[in-house]
Amino acid sequence: MNNIFKSLLAAAVVAPALTGCVEETFPTSGATQDQLAASSKATEALLWAMPAYYNTFDIMASSQAYDWGYGALMHVRDVMTSDMSIEASGYDWFTSWEFNRYIGPNYMRTQWVWNFYNKQVLTCNNLMASVDLETADEAQKTFYGAGLAFRASTYLDMARLYEFLPNDGTSSVNLNGNDVSGLTVPIVTDKTTEAESRNNPRVPRQQMFEFIMGDLDLAEQLIASGVETSDSWHNIPDIAVVYGLKARTYMWVEDYPKAAEYARKAIATGKYAPLTRDEWLSTTDGFNNSQLGKSWMWCSKAMKEDACVQSGILNWTAWASNEAQYGYAAAGPFSKISVALYNQMSDRDFRKLSYKAPEDSPLAGQEPVLDAEFAASLPAYSSFKFRPGAGNIEDYNVGSATCMPLMRIEEMYLIEAEAVAHTAPAQGKQLIEDFMKTYRYNVYSCRATDQEGIIDEIFTQKCIELWGEGQTFFDYKRLNKPVIRGYQGTNFQQSAQFNTTTRPAWMNFCIVETEGNNNEAVKDWNNPDPSDCYTSLKF
Repeated sequence: MNNIFKSLLAAAVVAPALTGCVEETFPTSGATQDQLAASSKATEALLWAMPAYYNTFDIMASSQAYDWGYGALMHVRDVMTSDMSIEASGYDWFTSWEFNRYIGPNYMRTQWVWNFYNKQVLTCNNLMASVDLETADEAQKTFYGAGLAFRASTYLDMARLYEFLPNDGTSSVNLNGNDVSGLTVPIVTDKTTEAESRNNPRVPRQQMFEFIMGDLDLAEQLIASGVETSDSWHNIPDIAVVYGLKARTYMWVEDYPKAAEYARKAIATGKYAPLTRDEWLSTTDGFNNSQLGKSWMWCSKAMKEDACVQSGILNWTAWASNEAQYGYAAAGPFSKISVALYNQMSDRDFRKLSYKAPEDSPLAGQEPVLDAEFAASLPAYSSFKFRPGAGNIEDYNVGSATCMPLMRIEEMYLIEAEAVAHTAPAQGKQLIEDFMKTYRYNVYSCRATDQEGIIDEIFTQKCIELWGEGQTFFDYKRLNKPVIRGYQGTNFQQSAQFNTTTRPAWMNFCIVETEGNNNEAVKDWNNPDPSDCYTSLKF
């Protein structure tokens, strides 16, 4: 453990203050022709740059310890819900998102989120610009289709993060007097010129939906008729992932019949199956190995040689796994399931063994752990879900060379159940009961009888199933769910104990100020700053 504290101390010394304002100016609004030409590579290499980018750290070159790739964005989304509590620690670099502080347009962390996504768009557009579909061979067409899936996924994330929806903290009319309701982000493609990018407005939901669906329709066509990619780790989207992305997209716009249709299409490929109890609770391969079982549809695999792994502490495992004793999480900011969500799990549900039970629980001591002595020192409700690679808690070369989950088949079952419940509640109830009884515990029963209650129960099971995987933030926002953290027995820090009445204002992300400096059409059309618009409770 001494090595981690030395590394973290060094990182803290060189890093700028957490509350520092933006100094970097990065023209994220568009990819110029010169940039595209300079980045031109073989089509396959350009495709593999996309999953590789998910593990890129320090893109801001500013030593911010939250800047460690797409997994960090997943973590950001999770700590903004009611479901993930973080133990108080001086090593927690995500307090701004937990405490709703310093997330306005003029802060570096806002710049980081915007830069990360826009650099991923540029990576995708580089591939688009390198391929002429009229003359491309079958392999190139498949790669192009997979690249479209990456771009669609990136824009779907951005649209759902930045779209302004009503909330109980801020008005849709910003300080410039403009109503930003329903606006998402500017669209940049490989055809966008630099001049166009400098006057490129945020598009409304329907226009963004049509753009994303256009990418996914073509991706479906090209991948379905193309060649198989040699990707046993599931880094590259296949046809089932395209169906899954369509299901997510239709859920976003609340076209529930189509969402259910495409979730079922992903399931019907027959390539994937939910994790078993033994797979879920494996201390060596649990939630770190996309080849364990048949659940993982899509992941990002970090290799030993990758810079993020060699950093020791700026990678997915170092933050997601409390048991990786060389990592950030093990130094104090332990990830914990909220008391409220934990208590909604039955003791018969094996997923409950992914978290440290409180001392008075009949499950106390039954959780599979890698180091009993270290586990005993963790606070109650600490997560054991994400294991270090091969169960190695000391060597980051092994422990952090893991897979990060981007899509699992279980999500498709849960999307289908909720989507059906919006139009046929009894059928949706049957679907969640079938899933739970077949794959989680055989005496499960959904006690809800009305539509709202059934949808709430499916939402709860999705929060449990996908805890720590960065997806349920979008369900909170879509379903207008309040975030509830202040209650008797809560395990949230006092500064994070907010109770909202609707979706919270912080779920409408701000665009960084420098984008407005480079893009005139965005300058006066930003979302209102949600920072500090709630008062934490005290119990």
